[in-house]
Amino acid sequence: EEKEKEREKLPPIPSASSAAAGGLERGAKNQFSTFSNFITTINQKKEGIGNRNSPTQLVIPNIKNVRELPPICLDVRQKQRISIDTLPQELKAPIPPEPSFPIRTKTVKDFQDDVEKAKSSGDWKAVHYFYSTTFDSFLEISAAFKKDTNSPFNTIEDSGINAKFVNVVFDALLNTPQDVQKSVLKGIINGLLQEWKGPRTKDDLRAYCILLQNPQFSNTSTYVIYAHLLRQIAALTEADHHFLVHWSKKISQKRFKQLVDRLLQFISLRLFPAKPEEFPPMVKCTWWIPSATKVLALCNAANSLISPPIISYTDFYNSTLDHIDLMEEYHNWQCYGNSHRFSFCQYPFIISIAAKKVIIQRDSEQQMISIARQSLVDKVSRRQKPDMNMLFLNVKVRRMHLVSDSLDELARKRADLKKKLKVTFVGEAGLDMGGLTKEWFLLLIRQIFHPDYGMFTYHKDSHCHWFSSFKCDNYSEFRLVGALMGLAVYNSITLDIRFPPCCYKKLLSPPIVPCDHNTLVGICDVTLDDLCQIMPELAHGLSELLSYEGNVEEDFYSTFQVFQEEFGVIKSYNLKPNGDKIPVTNQNRKEYVQLYVDFLLNKSIYKQFAAFYYGFHSVCASYALLLLRPEEVEILVCGSPELDMSALQRSTQYEGYQKTDLTIQYFWDVVLGFSLDLQKKLLHFATGSDRVPVGGMADLNFKISKSETSTNWLPVAHTCFNQLCLPPYKNKKELKQKLIIGISNAEGFGLE
Repeated sequence: EEKEKEREKLPPIPSASSAAAGGLERGAKNQFSTFSNFITTINQKKEGIGNRNSPTQLVIPNIKNVRELPPICLDVRQKQRISIDTLPQELKAPIPPEPSFPIRTKTVKDFQDDVEKAKSSGDWKAVHYFYSTTFDSFLEISAAFKKDTNSPFNTIEDSGINAKFVNVVFDALLNTPQDVQKSVLKGIINGLLQEWKGPRTKDDLRAYCILLQNPQFSNTSTYVIYAHLLRQIAALTEADHHFLVHWSKKISQKRFKQLVDRLLQFISLRLFPAKPEEFPPMVKCTWWIPSATKVLALCNAANSLISPPIISYTDFYNSTLDHIDLMEEYHNWQCYGNSHRFSFCQYPFIISIAAKKVIIQRDSEQQMISIARQSLVDKVSRRQKPDMNMLFLNVKVRRMHLVSDSLDELARKRADLKKKLKVTFVGEAGLDMGGLTKEWFLLLIRQIFHPDYGMFTYHKDSHCHWFSSFKCDNYSEFRLVGALMGLAVYNSITLDIRFPPCCYKKLLSPPIVPCDHNTLVGICDVTLDDLCQIMPELAHGLSELLSYEGNVEEDFYSTFQVFQEEFGVIKSYNLKPNGDKIPVTNQNRKEYVQLYVDFLLNKSIYKQFAAFYYGFHSVCASYALLLLRPEEVEILVCGSPELDMSALQRSTQYEGYQKTDLTIQYFWDVVLGFSLDLQKKLLHFATGSDRVPVGGMADLNFKISKSETSTNWLPVAHTCFNQLCLPPYKNKKELKQKLIIGISNAEGFGLE
């Protein structure tokens, strides 16, 4: 009975269950000693000191955005605490003194020498002793790997961890005998079962930071221990998380990537275990995935603090989530928000762009169905005959008046923007099965973005468009462009638009349209890097100003004023009140550059971009936008720049040809040997864009048709259907020559 009471005081490591122990044994095939043996050892140690120590109440703080963790018998502990508090003073056990910080003097060189000696002699005693003592407690871990035991290292800038020593010790660990590896795991369990007396110290946080890098946790047989480590880290206070985030950003790229991959693998295998018997039942460890995701969020925060980031944001994607019920996750998130009910949508960085596209498409479809159903109900309630056309957004335009007709149609049918889009060209007998819609987008975008139209300025250095700052009376055409982008996302059309990344950052500022129309929209924090993506020469000049070592005021003779040409007239604008009278000096040049960049990218184009913003969100207003990064919005609108011609070859359909025909074999031999520039030209020639949809090359539905024309003719493309018409050229040389001529002169009839 006494033992049972003592066991109740321990954190619930799968209830010290035989199932967990059995799963560990089966997963490791007796590689490690059983988990129950570890628990027994700890119990014996606790029983030995039970008469001296009063039990300490363990409180797990609430964790935001994470499922509620299983109870830890707090009611029992509370009763025990009260009963002990009511004891007479003479019966109370004295409080033991704080343990003194151990001194460890072993260096990297000493450890490496010990390992080499052990490998040559087969005597691993010294190495075994090092591992068993080092990982015996959190205090020992911190002492062994601390750069200087005399320094507290209590700042976020320096963790005080000897990273080289940690890497060497963990690299050697997996090549040591099994009893050495078992001793490390046993020591980690000792640390995790420790009864905490108050808040964590920085030495504890250092130990957590080090243990997260343990490569043993890549093995599923250690997942029970790993889960409890992650749970404790997830339950730390926000201040402790702040330290861990800043310390984690100092981890090398290789180790950081391994840490992230380990966490992603843990989540994947808990969702879809290869051997379910290896783990406790899901109902007993519902906190595993929320805890791991919370720790992964700390890594993502650390990654975002550095520019450029340690690893790409796509390295946080977990493609396993593509195979779960994403809409259930999305609806849970919509219903419960960031409450204690866990949803992966609370941590959108882990959801791949393909999965986010599915969420957005299904959300769009549901909105389309809802709007169409409401239209049908309204029609029937008025006793009018239903018409199938009422279920669609029908756009009728004349080719000669494409922009004005499109603007009128979208303005007149604003209530129908969330219906399925169908386009009709007046005077043409064509049914829109997708081709006419794509052609309408292509023609409209080309016309609107033409320099002569004056809405956008094309910057040759950066190969992108930016909003014209010219003032006008009506900004409705900018709203049209925004609505076009929204319709493209809504109807899964990839557009050939070249906006800089800054544009998509502004488009999500804020991601949900504010109710108060006086709230500024499309305004975001911009930097010199953002300007460099649009006007690299100007950005370089401003960068030179910041690094200039001479007297800025005397040599540049500038003020807080900028000049712009509008229709042949030079106009001046103050960057701040009385800016024309404030000289730019060495002391205020940073402020000048920041105000200049903000003026160019925010203030000077505010009305244009606000109209564009409202146009986009008039179609795409959805909570799903909260899941997206600016880079992901760009990919949804324009597709990905990553080309994989081998994937295109595998998914291509043929009409009049077989994939074994010589002409087809010549074609792919030529295309796979093209430079990236020529491959992009081919894709643009055949599809109207040199970028790839979110779903990859397979989503292009690319088709090669046999053209029954003379082999003297060039290839022909139908961009509305992603179709290439290829004459049966007699040899590879002729095919390559005609193909290059065709794709290199696909615009302006070769005159540009």
